Amino acid sequence: MSLEISIARRAEQDMTLQYRWYLENADFDVAERYLLAVHETIQSIAGQPDLGIRRHFAAPELASIRSIQVRRPFDRHLLFYWDGDTLRIERVMHGARDLPRRLLEEPES
Repeated sequence: MSLEISIARRAEQDMTLQYRWYLENADFDVAERYLLAVHETIQSIAGQPDLGIRRHFAAPELASIRSIQVRRPFDRHLLFYWDGDTLRIERVMHGARDLPRRLLEEPES
């Protein structure tokens, strides 16, 4: 059984910004493959939410958040989510960022 999926506004913005980056710096096909990889990752964790690792950030706003790598070849990107009655996708960002700080900030424009 798969959980119902909810995607936060910030996650939508993260994906849109990354998609646009791929359009400008790679091409349409790469941008579309990125979105497909994110979608497939979300579908995987909707069926098995414990696939991701529970993170332990100091900020109370991030308590119990999980992360999982986006499917290859975009596995440098991490998808952050909470699970429970629904699967709440909170952010999608490159794993080399200052995650404890960036997870709480609004996406860049």
